[in-house]
Amino acid sequence: MSVTDTRDVATADLDAVDLMDPAWWRDGPPHELFARMRAETPVRWNPSPDGGGFWSLTRHAEVSEASRDFERFSSWRAGVFLHPDQVLPLDVTRNLLLYKDPPEHTKYRRILQRAMTPHAVAQLDGVIRGEARAVVDAVVERGACDAVADLAVPLPLRILAQLIGVPAGDVPRLYAWTQGFEDAARSPEPAQATATLMEMGGYLAEQIERQVAEGDEDSLVMQLRRAEVDGVRLDDTEILVFFGLLVFGGNDTTRNTTSSGLLALLEHPDQLALLRERPELLETAVEEVLRWTSVVNWFARTANHGAEVGGVPIPEGEKVVMWYSSASRDEEVFPDPQRFDVTRGSSEHKAFGGGGRHFCLGAGLARAELRAILGEVVSRLDGLELDGEVERVQHSWTNSLTRLPVRFRPGARAAPRDA
Repeated sequence: MSVTDTRDVATADLDAVDLMDPAWWRDGPPHELFARMRAETPVRWNPSPDGGGFWSLTRHAEVSEASRDFERFSSWRAGVFLHPDQVLPLDVTRNLLLYKDPPEHTKYRRILQRAMTPHAVAQLDGVIRGEARAVVDAVVERGACDAVADLAVPLPLRILAQLIGVPAGDVPRLYAWTQGFEDAARSPEPAQATATLMEMGGYLAEQIERQVAEGDEDSLVMQLRRAEVDGVRLDDTEILVFFGLLVFGGNDTTRNTTSSGLLALLEHPDQLALLRERPELLETAVEEVLRWTSVVNWFARTANHGAEVGGVPIPEGEKVVMWYSSASRDEEVFPDPQRFDVTRGSSEHKAFGGGGRHFCLGAGLARAELRAILGEVVSRLDGLELDGEVERVQHSWTNSLTRLPVRFRPGARAAPRDA
């Protein structure tokens, strides 16, 4: 069926719909289809072409329930994708926080938690705003740019490089590795990021040697090297996988939220004008951008014995997929959820996961980066509008733009210098 015709959504046989089919994602998340599922079959069996399938959760309540109940719904048992070895072999990815259940998850989370506290992020605020200003400085006189490559990509990578203590000149390598992980997450073949991780391992060894020689004790790389769990230092694989998590998580989602958020503002010029007129709405606008975009569409869990969600029993060993992009537009939680409203300001969205112990560790940093770059773009790029065709990745896992051409009046506003 042609999913570009909304009449097909209204008449589709929900028992036969496979949400992993890229055809449903041609223009981003299929929000009309999600709305039907929330109303008719919020916990439904999703068939797969290979004869298998998974349980699909589309409402806010069930996504929250499965996310928070690690005893019934495990990350460690078979990973957070449908294939246990999707990105890397499961025995490697089980070193990731994403793949751990408590109590191990709690112990390992503490390693990075101190670096991501509100106080720690607040101390970075001036640096983040300065980098965001520099990003816009680089395009403001041009009158046009690709908002993905020129605005969304640079800021989180520059901040990440400073946090992990690597040279600014290595930012392109960090970006390439991020793309390697993202491509592996979308690949039909398992363990496609193995070569990427091996390359990162050699680089990490070089950075540790350099930072030790230079006496840099404050970087996240050095914190990983000193970290202990139950009195035992992390081994090389654990350090490497943590490093990979930092590189991917510190860049990918913020980049995609920035570009998709700018697209949302461009598609709703009244909201862009309102935000420009009332800059004090930036905080609430960031929350609405997060809700509206929810760029990681889903993660999975595996049911343990006795699992049940939304009153539906889930057989042991079967997967449940939590659709964050659907939960973030649940009518039971968000009035008029298909309306983009920068005054809404609700933080009940699922842009940072379903809640519980796997709530995104970098949420505070991501919010700070989004405030900085969106504030700079809205306040300085007058006449901002689309300037060509938007290009996106057509896949169920991430809501990701690859090209967002925009134009504006060159040099319209000088950069504020009060921070």
